[in-house]
Amino acid sequence: MALLIENNCINCDMCEPECPNEAIYYGKEIYQIMAEKCTECVGHYDEPTCITVCPIDCISKDPNNIETQDQLMAKFNRMHRS
Repeated sequence: MALLIENNCINCDMCEPECPNEAIYYGKEIYQIMAEKCTECVGHYDEPTCITVCPIDCISKDPNNIETQDQLMAKFNRMHRS
């Protein structure tokens, strides 16, 4: 499942540099997460770093992009093949 930045984002710039997959970008009004790149940090960290650094807890699981741990790991492997 990809993560989602909710509308109460304050654009604090904490999440974007923490994303190891470069899935976070500044959208029209707030930061956004590209579901096709978000692995919830599977393959990198034990928990999503964007959630860890968010000062207002505005990042949650995206109910429109549900993926299993195996699917997230497969996405990580596709993106980080050497």
